[in-house]
Amino acid sequence: MIFGWLKERRRRRILSSPFPDQWNRLIEQNVAHARQLTDEQRKKLRRLVQVFVAEKNWEGCRGLTLTDEMKVTIAAQACLLVVGMTDDIHFDHVLSILVYPHAYIAPETRIGRAGVVVENGQARLGEAWYRGPVVLSWEDTLAGGRMETPGHNLVLHEFAHQLDMMNGRVSDGTPLLETNEQCERWASVLEPEYRKLVEDCQTGHRGFIDCYGATNEAEFFAVLTESFFERPRPLKAHHADVYDLLRDFYRLDPTGWL
Repeated sequence: MIFGWLKERRRRRILSSPFPDQWNRLIEQNVAHARQLTDEQRKKLRRLVQVFVAEKNWEGCRGLTLTDEMKVTIAAQACLLVVGMTDDIHFDHVLSILVYPHAYIAPETRIGRAGVVVENGQARLGEAWYRGPVVLSWEDTLAGGRMETPGHNLVLHEFAHQLDMMNGRVSDGTPLLETNEQCERWASVLEPEYRKLVEDCQTGHRGFIDCYGATNEAEFFAVLTESFFERPRPLKAHHADVYDLLRDFYRLDPTGWL
């Protein structure tokens, strides 16, 4: 109880400061989706961004010096996911954001005769770890926020994974849901869609949903989230039940956005 009270007091103190005008300009310039929100949703987004920027541990990697532009651009995209929800969600379980200038090589480990061996791994744009950091490429973060890469948004993808992990389990494609009825609907809609995507991708029948979503259920949810925000009308046209499910979960309807 005492920790919750201290957290609330700290957040009231954070929010007692005016939202910087420069931050408004950064969101307008770098987060295209935020322009589509209602006035009330914009107010809530600013509130969420203010707390997010203040509470996270921000680290620049490979010599990158973090700026307010980077922090606000990342925070606004992450908070876009939860701006429609009833409660204020601050991704409390995400303590650190690591930002690289560009795509990076993530080290991989294997067990050898000499013990744990660290090797170079694959080039990555971002990662989301259970009870760990979110890692992002700034170049791709900015491009996604400005919608320069239609259909893809790195921050939405990685923070969809973090929403997925809020159910207390490692990412499994099912975020924290409020009722048994929601869980049953989630499974009844997404499980057959996932199986069909896997089968279609294995047989070379590519459809609307990116085959990266066939990797596992967690990537399926993250890819669908990107499509929901980035290409809502074709998602609804091709997969109406999926769109309606995500609309009710996020409590937003991007088909009405420009």
